[in-house]
Amino acid sequence: MTTTAAAASARAITSHPTRSAAAASRSALKALILRDLVVLRKHFWEFLVRTLIQPFLLVFVFLYVFPKIGQGIGPAHSNSGPAAARAESAFATVLVPGVVAISIMFQGIQAVALQMATEFGYTREIEDRVQAPCPIWLVAVAKVLSGAVQGLLAAVIVFPIAAVVHASGDQAHLSVHWLIVVTLIPLACVAMTSLGLLLGTTFEPRNIGLMFGFVVLPLTFLGGTYYQWTKLAPVTVGGVHWLQILVLINPLIYVTEGMRAGLTHASHMHLYIIYPVLIGFCAVFLATGLRNFRRRVLI
Repeated sequence: MTTTAAAASARAITSHPTRSAAAASRSALKALILRDLVVLRKHFWEFLVRTLIQPFLLVFVFLYVFPKIGQGIGPAHSNSGPAAARAESAFATVLVPGVVAISIMFQGIQAVALQMATEFGYTREIEDRVQAPCPIWLVAVAKVLSGAVQGLLAAVIVFPIAAVVHASGDQAHLSVHWLIVVTLIPLACVAMTSLGLLLGTTFEPRNIGLMFGFVVLPLTFLGGTYYQWTKLAPVTVGGVHWLQILVLINPLIYVTEGMRAGLTHASHMHLYIIYPVLIGFCAVFLATGLRNFRRRVLI
C-alpha cells in the first residue's frame, strides 16, 4: 500500500463527534424530562386523584362541613350571625392559598422523594438513568424539573377546587395578582422538588415512613397552611415571639405567605423577604440533593 493510500485510509476511519458535550447533555436532559412526562400522561388519573384528595378534604371539612354543623372557624364571640359568617369567610381566604401551597409541597415530595426511594430501592431503576450521555447531576436535575412541572399542574388543578368548595356565604375573598403568581409558583415548585430531591437522597428507602413523620408533618402543620404568619405574634414567652421566629426555618411558610400575597388581600409576609429566602432554600436544597445523589449513585 502506497503512502498516499495509507493516509487516505487513516482519514477514512477517523471519527469526530457530531455535536458538543453540552449539546449532547441538553438532548439527554430533554429526553429524561420527556420520559417522565410521558409516564405522567399514561398515569394522569392516578396523578389527579393523589393531587386532589387531600386539598379537597381540607376545604370540604373546614369550609363546608364545619359551617354546616355550626362549628365554623372564627373568634369565640362570633358563634352565629353576620359576625360568624365574616370570620368563616376570613378563614376561607386564608386557607385557600395555604391549600395551593401544600399541594405544591406534597407534589414535589411525591414526584421526587418517593420516586427516588423506589429507584434507589429494589428496582434499581436509577442505574438505567445514569447511563444517559450526560453528567450524573443532570439526571437529578431532570427529575427536579419534571417534578416541578407536576407541581405546577397540581397548583392549576387545586386552586379552582379550593376556591369553589365551601358552604353558602363562606366563600374566600380572592384577588389574583398575576405578576406574583406567575413568578412565585414556578419558584415554589422548583424549591419543593429540590426539597424532594434532598429528602429522597437522604432517607434510605426502608426509612421513608420516618420522613413523613419527622419532616413532612412538622412542615405541614408549622407551614402556615391554616393561619397567617403575621397572626402568630401573640404567641410569646417572656415577650419573645418564639413561634413566629421558629417557623421561619420552614420553607413552606414562605410559599404559603407568597400564595396569600398572590391570591388575596390578606396580610402576609413582605415579598422582599419571601423571594430571596425561597431562592436561598432552593439553592441549598438543590446543591445538597445533587451531592447526595452523586454519592448514592456511585456507592
